[in-house]
Amino acid sequence: MATTELTKTDAVTVRRKKERADYQRASANAILDEALVAHVGITVDGQPFVIPMAFGRDDDRLILHGSNGSRLLKALAQGGPVCVTVTLLDAIVFARSQFHTSMNYRSVVIVGNARPITDLEEKRVAMERLDEHVIPGRAAEARPSTDAELKQIIAIEVPIDTASVKARTEGVLDDAEDLDLDIWAGIVPVTTHFGTPIAEPDLKEGVPLAVSASPYRRP
Repeated sequence: MATTELTKTDAVTVRRKKERADYQRASANAILDEALVAHVGITVDGQPFVIPMAFGRDDDRLILHGSNGSRLLKALAQGGPVCVTVTLLDAIVFARSQFHTSMNYRSVVIVGNARPITDLEEKRVAMERLDEHVIPGRAAEARPSTDAELKQIIAIEVPIDTASVKARTEGVLDDAEDLDLDIWAGIVPVTTHFGTPIAEPDLKEGVPLAVSASPYRRP
């Protein structure tokens, strides 16, 4: 069973604004469960690459997937080191000075070694977990992946273990000498809005709106 605390190593230790750091697994999971996009960083032949990807959290592992032809996935399938970053933007911070203009955010940085998921049944479960992360409830509605489809993708797991959380949640942190300036200061909250579902034009007549889309919700 995983511990309640993440593994803190030199690679994930927050050095600047240490008071914003958190190494609790629950804090990381909450951010991961809310987010939809991860930025995945690897190095191939000395060249760094950072690619945005959909992901899923399955207990204490991240699930990533892509085409068999993907350079990123091929590299990850070799079991090499990877860095995954997930960020949620909560507000734009309007300071009286340009220097203190900022953003409120919550982020997770995970480092580790990727592991390819090669067994078809294990891969099928992993893809169901990823689908459930992106669209809660959808796995029970959609057709399961066939063996042929699963063979066309590379599925990867990354342990959520060596990681750190960092968040800025304050208001404006202006210098004392700027407080009397006639310049507006405050925050503008940032929220994600999901619109009204739009059916495909080739949808058969009479097919009801999916429960997972009515309405679509994140945790």
